[in-house]
Amino acid sequence: MAEKYLEAIIKTLADKNYQPLKMRQLARRMGVADSDYAAFRDAVKQLKDAGRVVYGPKNDLSLPPMPARVVGVYRANARGFGFITPEEPNAHGDLFVPEGDSLDALTGDTVAARVTRGGRRDGKMVYRGVIVEILARGNNRFVGELNRSSDGNLWFVIPQGRGFSDPILIDDAGPAAREGVKVVAEIIHYPSGADLARGVIVEQLGMGGPVDVETLGIIREYGLPDAFSDQAMADARRALEAFDPAGDPTREDFRDWTIVTIDPDDARDYDDAISIHPLPAGGRRLGVHIADVSHFVTPDTALGQEARERGNSVYFPRKVVPMLPEILSNGVCSLQEGQDRFVKTALIDYDARGNVIGARLANGVIRSSRRLTYRQAQGILDGRTGGYDGPVVKLVREMESLARRIEARRREEGMLHLDLPEVELVLSEEGAVVDVEAADESYTHTIIEMFMVEGNEAAARLLDRLNVPFLRRIHPERDVASGKHLAEFVRACGHTIGHELSRRDIQDLIRRVRGRPESYAVNLALLKTFEQAEYSPMRIGHYALASECYCHFTSPIRRYPDLTVHRLIDAHLRGRLDPETVDGAETTALGRHCSFTERRAERAERDLRGLLVLIMLSDRVGEVLDGVVTGVTSFGLFVQSSKYLVEGLIRLEDLGDDWWESDPPRGQVIAQRTGKRIRLGDLLKVRIVQVDLVRREMDLAVVGEIGRKGGQSAGKARKDGDKGAKGAKAGKGRKGAKTGAKRPASAADTKRRKGPSRRRRGT
Repeated sequence: MAEKYLEAIIKTLADKNYQPLKMRQLARRMGVADSDYAAFRDAVKQLKDAGRVVYGPKNDLSLPPMPARVVGVYRANARGFGFITPEEPNAHGDLFVPEGDSLDALTGDTVAARVTRGGRRDGKMVYRGVIVEILARGNNRFVGELNRSSDGNLWFVIPQGRGFSDPILIDDAGPAAREGVKVVAEIIHYPSGADLARGVIVEQLGMGGPVDVETLGIIREYGLPDAFSDQAMADARRALEAFDPAGDPTREDFRDWTIVTIDPDDARDYDDAISIHPLPAGGRRLGVHIADVSHFVTPDTALGQEARERGNSVYFPRKVVPMLPEILSNGVCSLQEGQDRFVKTALIDYDARGNVIGARLANGVIRSSRRLTYRQAQGILDGRTGGYDGPVVKLVREMESLARRIEARRREEGMLHLDLPEVELVLSEEGAVVDVEAADESYTHTIIEMFMVEGNEAAARLLDRLNVPFLRRIHPERDVASGKHLAEFVRACGHTIGHELSRRDIQDLIRRVRGRPESYAVNLALLKTFEQAEYSPMRIGHYALASECYCHFTSPIRRYPDLTVHRLIDAHLRGRLDPETVDGAETTALGRHCSFTERRAERAERDLRGLLVLIMLSDRVGEVLDGVVTGVTSFGLFVQSSKYLVEGLIRLEDLGDDWWESDPPRGQVIAQRTGKRIRLGDLLKVRIVQVDLVRREMDLAVVGEIGRKGGQSAGKARKDGDKGAKGAKAGKGRKGAKTGAKRPASAADTKRRKGPSRRRRGT
């Protein structure tokens, strides 16, 4: 029994918000039942004996201090430095490796480093690492364009992205080699000192530029599995052939109910459907009907194992790398209109004010009455009801009414939603990105988001009551220590907040900056104070959703954690669930794996979308853009394009005939001779100077007058009380001068990535 707590204890102590607690206090924080306390105590003893936890002067528990030697996984930064994530967590977290001390390590390598002290900062000791040995290489395949030296004697590949940017010499490119072809190169001799890496070409993807080629490049770069084994496909076909809608008399029959699905225009995997029925005194019963993937995919098959390994589907423009074969995900599992489908249903009862008064889960069978898109559902709400049956129109209107009550209740409880909007790519018939447009923000998106959150919470509450280890979706509270830095940053943007922010304080700040030029910068700064949500059996709630008990239940076609929750619920409904047989340690390990695959998918999706926009802008060098200053660093300014939601860098030396000094803590740069300054949130007109597609970066230059005096705006950049600034609609996320969207903490667990963007402009 003690084993199920080992990794959970380490993870809790590694949380940057953790303050040393005594054993009994730690057990309470982790939600350990009194009956399990003896096993928990044994786990602590095992960890202490192994040196993985230590007791403080007050018998409180913490991780050990930074050791003299650290072994861990290295990740490089394009600016030369890097970080090591230790295999054995310590009280100081990741180890910083300065430029020049990486010993030719590449991102993903397992390394050993000597630890040195670098003085104290903010009252804490700062440590630095010097890599002394590369223990194991993490990656030997890289994607990039094939190039030839000017004298024609050498072929080489410069890897795309930021993990490794030095050329790889190709010993034999072959007679069919062509410059500009995107290839996968495998390293056979790693770089050493002044010697470059040497490799061979293992796959040619095609000439760089088209969406399909760039998509395949990202798939290879991130190591995404894009083909199912023959055994998995055979399992899928057997499950399809065995499906009999009338074959399970224990299921509740919901086929006579009015039930609809609402999804993006191009979605094909419909994994959730909605029904609503009246209750006495103005109440409502919400039915959240979720595709019963657990009926078709069992863990002991090749299909189940491959679904677990993938962890989730990955959505690209015009292509999906699915978690399940399409004959299931787009076929018998999908809740298609007019088709009998198996579901796991959460029936949630509400009073007239939208408060939950009861809930139960059931195995069921449904027949969707109508497949709607978000735009069609919004049209019904706006009065365009032609062509829709009366019961469908009534249901959509009742959905809006109930969703608004739920949203109001959840916001009152403290639910947070950062204001970081998105854009959709507009593709030509040939598949090239030709423009972007603002993403659809109709209220029907919020309707479905609210219902999915409620369904997820209902499933989590059930499993929590059963006291069974399950994959919760946890989102720890904000890093309180970052409050001071956030307050300074927000003050630089023209607003005042305290160091300790409640949920209501955050909600108020988001409202204050909404529609203003500094909105993106402030929302991004807030996001950085949040932990990233993840999967874990630990009894930690979801901070951004203000939920004490939460999991993912509503998307089992595209997320493996949801599938595991369905299996536990099914075992309970059929009277077969024994909590003692559920391995807590295995659940913890699965949570780490699913968190990894989720973040890998998000990075891959973000990088491809950003790359496609940069490819479009690379043909528009010299074009003038409207932008907003979103970041100040020691070397320049990050400016976000108001239309394309991509960021570029203006270097300090390119700001003009003056000596500019950077002041990142105050979010500004100041000209020493003229006293002009540029601050976070200022609106600027900028020109595209250069686009580097290999590094996915864009260089910009200011057009027109630079800077402003005192607190006055640069041109029309910012005025006190200005509520407009409609051009300053910003995107999400930044790591260097690149594009991309980092999903807000709350939206990450409500918005549904249900399909690739296929928006096309007519020929």
